[in-house]
Amino acid sequence: MQALKDKIRSEGKYLGEGILKIDGILNHQMDPQLVKQMGEEIAHRFRDTHPTRILTAEVSGIAPALMAALALDVPVVYARKHKPLTMYGPVFLETAPSHTHGGEINLLVAAEYLPPGERVLIVDDFLASGKTLYSLARMVGEARCTLVGIVVVVEKLFEGGREKLQKTYNVPVEALATITYLDENRIEFADDPPRGVEI
Repeated sequence: MQALKDKIRSEGKYLGEGILKIDGILNHQMDPQLVKQMGEEIAHRFRDTHPTRILTAEVSGIAPALMAALALDVPVVYARKHKPLTMYGPVFLETAPSHTHGGEINLLVAAEYLPPGERVLIVDDFLASGKTLYSLARMVGEARCTLVGIVVVVEKLFEGGREKLQKTYNVPVEALATITYLDENRIEFADDPPRGVEI
């Protein structure tokens, strides 16, 4: 998605240790029109997999997941990090390491919102090592649902998460923007022309 790549290049900040700050784009402030475009692009790529439900994790996955769900006309469910008083009965629980917060986080979904037999598309903000996405995918299996695909807004290809997810789950894994190189001076995307080549 060219509009997303342009925004990442203009506003993204490299914080070291592989962390890309895009708080002004997705993780704190959002551009509604850009997020709407993200949802439409996700829907375009995965409509033929016939998802019946979208699963994401709070907080930053919610906006693109919601826009994709709107475009596909399906419900969106997000895994909670803390169990609210209103969540009772059977619950799916997974844990995942947090790259930005450190330590482990819980991911909880009430079983009533992930009933057996659903065709689930996972949508999230980042794919790095893939550990949060693994946790969500395990949850889909525990719920006796079918995982139809995984899509993220930004992938850091050099962290190897995509290859492991595809090998384990054998489903399409896609990103709206795939970063192949990142430092304090530049961000390179997978579909950029080779360096030194004019277009």
